[in-house]
Amino acid sequence: MNKATQSLKWVLLEFIDKCKDLRSFKKIHAQLLTSALVSNDLVVPKVANCFGKYVTDLHYTCNYLKQFDWSLSSFPCNLFISGYASCHSPWAAILVYRWVFRNGFAPDVFTVPAVLKSCARFSGISELRQLHSVVVRNGLWCDMYVQNSLVHVYSICGDNDSACKVFDDMPIRDVVSWTGLISGYVKAGLFDDAIALFLRMDVEPNLATIVSILGACGKLSCLNLGKGLHGLVVKFPYGKELVVGNALMDMYMKCEAVNDARQVFDEMPEKDIISWTSMIGGLVQCQFPNESLDMFYEMQASGIEPDGVILTSVLSASASLGLLDYGRWVHEYIDCSRIKQDFHIGTALVDMYAKCGCVEMAWHVFSGMPSKNIRTWNAFIGGLAINGLGQEALKQFEELIESGKRPNEVTFLAIFTACCHSGLIDEGRWFFNQMLSPSYNISPLLEHYGCMVDLFCRAGLVGEAMELIKTMPMPPDVQILGALLSACSTYENVGFSQEMLKSLQNFEYQDSGIYVLLSNLYASNKKWTEVRSLRRQMKKKGINKAPGSSIIRVDGNSHEFLVGDSKHPQSEDIRLVLNTLVNQIDTLS
Repeated sequence: MNKATQSLKWVLLEFIDKCKDLRSFKKIHAQLLTSALVSNDLVVPKVANCFGKYVTDLHYTCNYLKQFDWSLSSFPCNLFISGYASCHSPWAAILVYRWVFRNGFAPDVFTVPAVLKSCARFSGISELRQLHSVVVRNGLWCDMYVQNSLVHVYSICGDNDSACKVFDDMPIRDVVSWTGLISGYVKAGLFDDAIALFLRMDVEPNLATIVSILGACGKLSCLNLGKGLHGLVVKFPYGKELVVGNALMDMYMKCEAVNDARQVFDEMPEKDIISWTSMIGGLVQCQFPNESLDMFYEMQASGIEPDGVILTSVLSASASLGLLDYGRWVHEYIDCSRIKQDFHIGTALVDMYAKCGCVEMAWHVFSGMPSKNIRTWNAFIGGLAINGLGQEALKQFEELIESGKRPNEVTFLAIFTACCHSGLIDEGRWFFNQMLSPSYNISPLLEHYGCMVDLFCRAGLVGEAMELIKTMPMPPDVQILGALLSACSTYENVGFSQEMLKSLQNFEYQDSGIYVLLSNLYASNKKWTEVRSLRRQMKKKGINKAPGSSIIRVDGNSHEFLVGDSKHPQSEDIRLVLNTLVNQIDTLS
């Protein structure tokens, strides 16, 4: 190659890098032809990358590929297929492959992974199976790179049975083989299978293996295995990698091991937005809303800008604590930062405003959402229910049905809550029957039965509540029994309490409230023998009456004070302390 051609080559390479449309490339193509640079090893990859990004005319692509002698090298065809597979046109890669294959191109071990990558991009399971048969027919099966690609793509496409069959047929497996199948199981929700396969591994796991299996441990709450992996991973060079730290935090949070997650977080040399998201979101899920807001302050102080996912968690924490002003600040921040209000943010805003008692704003956000999913409807209907707007909640249920959405278990729980808080007994019965009907065919959970029992007990229908409990496929919990006992006390139904005493002997309840309610019911009717029997049961089971407590927020800090029985000698002192604090708060304000 002379100096002029050499100089032209570098100029053309620069033009190819800047080319963004077919019209411009045709001019470059003419120069490539006249200078005999079409097949140059530096030019071909650049052109393939350009075609993958900007050339959608596959007829022109196929004609361009005719310039190469495929019998000498598969390099050009493989590059063009990879170019399309790596960009926004995975289907184009499949079409180009089919055309060259029909015209005599023989795929090799480098062609197959490129085509498989395209199949993975659009979950093309039928194309994957066709290519698998070509692999076997052309004798490419023996290559481990091809085998691993098949395992990986079958897993991505959700066909874990085929992935497992390919894996089992492999005479030799490396860490990529094991990781491909394990990650496929995790993606498909087969967490037990993923852990079982991991325990069978006969090679050292890599970073991707550890991250996948930590996800499975979190989903199954396998804390002991997760801790074992934590101890294992620190021995490997990648143990300090950011992605490993994030996976460990996520696992610990899903296992509700908050202290362990915090320790991992504090020991991380660097943190990204995912690290903060795992901690803040995990604290909210583990019912530590105050701590999650403290963590949010720390994140802001570190200079990291929150995204929509974190703000959704912060809104949930604000809803749990009833911090309306804080929730409003988050709402304003979202608007000022022009963060897109997707389903998650919109639903969190509706939930926050409703739980803080600001139904008008909840309605404003709800009605302003261009589209809503079932969680959005559930948040709004549930918000109306807890604010005593039962009839409006039922009306929104009708609109939900008219919108074409299908209600789920949470929707009916919100409806039963609305009926319970608004005394809508007939409507509650009707919706309970509708839930069981073929139209919805939803099996009631313990929470649904609890709402219905509470509805009947509030109306004094203790007998109907008891009949419903007898039909339950699971034993009643303390909330259900507590509702029954409260109703018995209110309506002086002492006869039922004998049945309750027997049920307490059969179930291992550790909640002192049930025993105290029943004991007070007996005492009010001067049944001292039953009172003594209950007290003996409590002592035998080691159950003590928990003292009540009050929480007062002073300057943003929560202070908890125990408040015992009114007859306790220290109760008056505690009241004096509380009154003093209230007076101090009034003075500060």
